[in-house]
Amino acid sequence: MSTLVDMMRMKDIRKKVLITLGLLAVSRIGAVIPVPGINPVAVLNYFEASANSFTEYLNFFSGGAFSYYSIFMLGVMPYISTQIIVQLLMLVIPSLKKLSQDPQGAKKIQQYTRYGTIVVCILQSLATTVYARGIPGALTIGTVPFTLIAIVSVTAGSMLLLWIGEKITQFGVGNGVSLLIFAGIVARIPSAFYTLIQSVNLWFASEAGARVGMNPFALLLVVVMFIFVVILVVYEEQGQRKIPVHYAKRVVGRKMYGSQSSFIPFKINPSGVIPVIFASALLSFPLQLGYNSNIGWLRAVANFLNPQGAPYMIIYTLLIIGFAFFYTQISLNPIEMAKNIRDNGGSIPGVRNEKMEEYLTKVLNRIVLPGAIFLAFIALIPTLIQMFFNFPSDVAMLFGGTSLIILVGVDLDTMRQLDGLMKMHHHDGFVDVKKRKAKKM
Repeated sequence: MSTLVDMMRMKDIRKKVLITLGLLAVSRIGAVIPVPGINPVAVLNYFEASANSFTEYLNFFSGGAFSYYSIFMLGVMPYISTQIIVQLLMLVIPSLKKLSQDPQGAKKIQQYTRYGTIVVCILQSLATTVYARGIPGALTIGTVPFTLIAIVSVTAGSMLLLWIGEKITQFGVGNGVSLLIFAGIVARIPSAFYTLIQSVNLWFASEAGARVGMNPFALLLVVVMFIFVVILVVYEEQGQRKIPVHYAKRVVGRKMYGSQSSFIPFKINPSGVIPVIFASALLSFPLQLGYNSNIGWLRAVANFLNPQGAPYMIIYTLLIIGFAFFYTQISLNPIEMAKNIRDNGGSIPGVRNEKMEEYLTKVLNRIVLPGAIFLAFIALIPTLIQMFFNFPSDVAMLFGGTSLIILVGVDLDTMRQLDGLMKMHHHDGFVDVKKRKAKKM
């Protein structure tokens, strides 16, 4: 509490926190504003009567906005999908990669990504309008006017969300896009708890010979598993491998600097929650197109990628592992790191200078592989919980692995930023537990 009080006393930090909370509140308000021309009551009743893994999956990343057919129903997933496409193109097209390394070129890449996001939004919003026509009593206006209005509204809503995310990153605390997904998950937790309580009550109310609902003993087991997984995720997010680096004596101008030792901190999971978000976004694109379309082969693809099916689980696992390696190579380039160490007169003990790139690549691969497999295992927990413990699909999604990784990862990143801001003001941060205990003693 003392840390929270100190934080709110500092004008610049208080301003950042309030801006973040205010913009997140705007995103939650927009999640319940329906698209013009839609009957929200008819849509909600339809989704409640025909709840399935597809709708829960799409609701998960939009914070429940899909069930309301709101202007924010696509969330920020179109932007993330476009980011993946652009980053893959940068690997294939050398000129695009070179352009991204220049500050002005990076702005152009960002602009291209926004244009691509608009195209993806139009495609996905068109698919949702086709699906809306099949909901009894959903449309309050003609088909053609509704299609045009819905495409414009949903595309504008997603771009507004993207703008909100960028403003949070620029003026607030934390990564804006990740916080928007975080807020959507947190906003649905109360309703998930209510569903869980209803399910347990149903189990007690049913007859002993024909129990229905959620077994309370199974619920207790899942709660223990939930706590254990949270602890694992926190340890995995904070785990590091330190590579020692020794810098020789060097002369800069008229001054001579003595030799010093340092280290490179390699996280066990350098990419954080990015692989999970990227893999989910990439799979949500064909799911959303197929599930909301009347085209036969798109429907077949959506059925093949059922979130509870084995093909989905296998592809999801492979994508998480692949994106973990892909994003690590982008953010931690061993060739550039070795070049920087050599340029500054540094060396790694026991490693020859010409072998430095090979050594760093080997260490990174050894770290990333178990971290990526761990991420994939945690992300599959919702499906396993639902299969073995008969959990409701919405509860399994919210209290499962993907949501836990996102919640814990985004929370830790935001806390680190707040810690850094508070230390600039010579205050202890949220994770300085040892310092606070020492002061009390």
